[in-house]
Amino acid sequence: MEQDHLAESLNDLFTNVSMMIRGELQETNNVLKLVEKMNTRVAEEYKGFGDVASGLTIFVEQLKCKSGSFDEYVEQIDTIEQQVTEFEAVISMLDKYVSLLESKVQSAYQIPPP
Repeated sequence: MEQDHLAESLNDLFTNVSMMIRGELQETNNVLKLVEKMNTRVAEEYKGFGDVASGLTIFVEQLKCKSGSFDEYVEQIDTIEQQVTEFEAVISMLDKYVSLLESKVQSAYQIPPP
């Protein structure tokens, strides 16, 4: 009877240990499934970011092409700006020369300045 009781206790012990190990393995399995689902979700999210990045790259390339076509106009504007600066310098010199001539004429004819 004592051996039956011992055998039954050992059987219960092994059954309980087996159930505990099965529970821990099931918990680990559940955690791994959760991690797999999380990885899938993150991969989907980053795939969307990749699509956005690709779209932005194409957009930037298009802008570079468009801005490249403006380079010629920018050069022309710079040239015009330089010419205007030189023209302003010539006008300033002519203004001084006209003022000098005017004062000489007034002095020669002794016309009082206005």
